[in-house]
Amino acid sequence: MRTKIVRSIDKPMLFKQQLLQWSQQFAEVVFLDSNEYHQKYSNFDCILAVDAFTSLKTDYQNAFEELKQYQQQSKDWLFGYLSYDLKNDIEKLQSNNFDGLYFPDLFFFQPKKLFLLKGNQLEVQYLKLCDDEIESDLKEILESAGFMTLRSEVEVKQRISKENYISKVSKMLEHIHRGNIYEANFCMEFYAENAELEPLEIYQKLNAISQPPFAAFFKNQKQYVCCASPERYLKKEGTRIISQPIKGTAKRFSDKTLDENAKQELEANPKERSENIMIVDLVRNDLSHTATKGSVEVEELCSIYTFEQVHQMISTVVSNVEITTSPVEIIKTTFPMGSMTGAPKISAMNIIEDLEETKRGLYSGAVGYFTPENDFDFNVVIRSILYNAKEKYLSFSVGSAITSLAHPEQEYEECLLKAKAMFEVLS
Repeated sequence: MRTKIVRSIDKPMLFKQQLLQWSQQFAEVVFLDSNEYHQKYSNFDCILAVDAFTSLKTDYQNAFEELKQYQQQSKDWLFGYLSYDLKNDIEKLQSNNFDGLYFPDLFFFQPKKLFLLKGNQLEVQYLKLCDDEIESDLKEILESAGFMTLRSEVEVKQRISKENYISKVSKMLEHIHRGNIYEANFCMEFYAENAELEPLEIYQKLNAISQPPFAAFFKNQKQYVCCASPERYLKKEGTRIISQPIKGTAKRFSDKTLDENAKQELEANPKERSENIMIVDLVRNDLSHTATKGSVEVEELCSIYTFEQVHQMISTVVSNVEITTSPVEIIKTTFPMGSMTGAPKISAMNIIEDLEETKRGLYSGAVGYFTPENDFDFNVVIRSILYNAKEKYLSFSVGSAITSLAHPEQEYEECLLKAKAMFEVLS
């Protein structure tokens, strides 16, 4: 079905930029970059998929069943996203908040052209119908300039004021004290209207500032995602399932001593640890729906990982599944990810919908891919700028976990810390 060739690349870092620049001629693009960040479960340094041969676009109704059929019938690489609002296909939930982006709830495509880079080894996979273009495309890629040098500026507004944010978090704390929930992730939107910008330039700037392991540039016609995510949602490797929720954030310092202190304080912080452990329990429960008996394990609990902007507390939860278990079923029984919802999950999602003012859409959803072997890998769409060029609407959201130990003012400051890279890119 696909013609495969392998080539050695002299300058992999430059080649990634050239690949991304070259991809912009296509209507459908997914570019995934690990930024050479060392993490145990990485398969590729970067992947580019372009040019849909077939695709699936749908709203939440019956979305997982349609995706399951599409994935089983194509038996090929599929790239795309799952929006947060697919929750409405799994449970009796609704999404009635304001939406300025108008992205479909789910979109996947089967690419005609695929590039997989690891070290200086490039594997190219083209569908047979266009494999005569491999050599001319590689020549064109190597002649691309790489980096954009345009300048995009937009006026960013805040959907929820500081006073309103503090009031809403206080209401969430009331729910916690009444025992309705233990924890919930509360988010707020920043947005720009009449925004005209170059999405690739925005992505490149955001990625350069953050250099995260789960960066993604997504394009579907006029809809774009510029994602600098540090978080993996879920990965399937054979019969092994891996989830790596993030809960716990600390600011970085240029002074080495202060930076090390911040790291140690995060590791010892009882509030941050309790947030993380609650979500680990939720993830364990989610994975148990498809896991073989006794196979759910916490491989890593509350480890501290350092990124360009922040230190994060990350846990790794793993399980095994039967070889016959549908990959889409594994996703459906764990979606949306625990780190972006709360516990108990359904109660948390109802309260989130009530208190937030924007439909989350692709924010706190996932971008990733399925392989022909029924494996998959998806990130969590956070630290991301979403843009609809047709509507000229730009949006990014940030959030934090609210537990009984939360102080509304401090949670607000944590949100601003997470928004820092996006503001830097857009100003």
